[in-house]
Amino acid sequence: MPVTLTSVHWLFLFWVLVVIVVMALRKDPLIPCILGLLTVGFAVKHTIVGAVTTVYNALIVAGNEFWGIIVVISLIVALSKLLSDTGSDYLVMRPAAKLMVNADIAFWVLGFSMLFASWFFWPSPATALIGAVMLPVAVRAGLPVMGAAVAMNLFGHGIGLSTDYIIQGAPTITAKAAGFTDPGPIMSASVPLIITMGLVTTITAFIMIKKDMKKNPEALRLERDAFLSKEVTRDLDWVSYFLATVTPLAFLADIIAMWVLQLRGGDATALLGATAVLILAVGTMLKYGWEGLEKTTDYIRDGFIFGIKIFAPVIIIAGFFFLGKGDLAKSILSLDTATGYLEDFGIALSQAVPLNKVFVAIVNLITGMVVGLDGSGFSPLPLVGSVAATFSKAIAVDKATLAALGQIAGVWTGGGTIIPWGLIPVAAIAGVNPIELARKNFFPVMLGLAATTIVAILIM
Repeated sequence: MPVTLTSVHWLFLFWVLVVIVVMALRKDPLIPCILGLLTVGFAVKHTIVGAVTTVYNALIVAGNEFWGIIVVISLIVALSKLLSDTGSDYLVMRPAAKLMVNADIAFWVLGFSMLFASWFFWPSPATALIGAVMLPVAVRAGLPVMGAAVAMNLFGHGIGLSTDYIIQGAPTITAKAAGFTDPGPIMSASVPLIITMGLVTTITAFIMIKKDMKKNPEALRLERDAFLSKEVTRDLDWVSYFLATVTPLAFLADIIAMWVLQLRGGDATALLGATAVLILAVGTMLKYGWEGLEKTTDYIRDGFIFGIKIFAPVIIIAGFFFLGKGDLAKSILSLDTATGYLEDFGIALSQAVPLNKVFVAIVNLITGMVVGLDGSGFSPLPLVGSVAATFSKAIAVDKATLAALGQIAGVWTGGGTIIPWGLIPVAAIAGVNPIELARKNFFPVMLGLAATTIVAILIM
């Protein structure tokens, strides 16, 4: 059925291009998104009041879509702070640290520890946890500080954040924009892609680090001595051991329950969030006694400050790009006749230009990378999800695989693996130059994205 493109369609496309350009220039795109909502609202409703309410409706619709993920991330971050304050994080990671007997093993143990910590606690808190507990052990085993930073970065902000299988923040945003009711299809489709991306990037990076280690062993020794002089000691008590035992067992029970009971989406999120807040409440009271009543509030407040800080810009960006989806556009514009503007463009494009899998895969890959240049791994997700939905209506292509490819491209770029302004957390913990860290990551990540795109084209 032919699609008629109206002036509102072209107005929406104009603001999409403005947002992409602004992000490519490393500027926050919130003002263009707000102006886009305002002008599209006015063009549709023809009143100032209608235009203003469109902006607010978009934020409410996007906020409702993401509130569950915001809550669970905030609660888990709050719990991670308690674990850090009690030293339980050290006890949890100590067994893995003992495995690092040489530099080769240290790279992989450090990386996989960062991956698992990122899945359960998210990459930013995991960076502090792994950096404080396991990074010194890896360096003592002979791994260069820069090599350790690369491992933490690729496994955490790369593999961990781009999959997000446990907390499901990233796939939830992508899934909502792509038109799925839950993140399950995105996560399933991402498995072969992330296996490709993970193997190519980490193996390539490991080979490069091994070559660097052979060039100047004396400089490596001096670097190791200087880094290890900064090690700190921890005060541990019975609460530390209690939390170090209960926390991993509780989350392991959650994973088993999710598997056995087939819990997905909101149900899985609810289980994780409730587990985190219960452990937080019990652990805080055991550690601080009656003062735990106030300390629990402090931990919850800190957690939600982190969660809102991460998602506040994403809600505005998503609110704008949700105009590209038909069902969400109806809620934002309060019109049953509203259509998804990006979806309409996809159909019109397919009618005017012959599309194929190679073209749409490369477009979504580049879109994710360009939008990710602003340094936020989640900013590209509403757009790549919408673009995947758009192309899936235009040609026979697997929407979930296309969206997963865009998610990987956006998160690996903006989440903090190849742009210096996104690498600051890991660089700060390791004490390395973020620009140099970005250089070390660049070739492995680019090679990984090329290989992943090929695999995506073959299976779409």
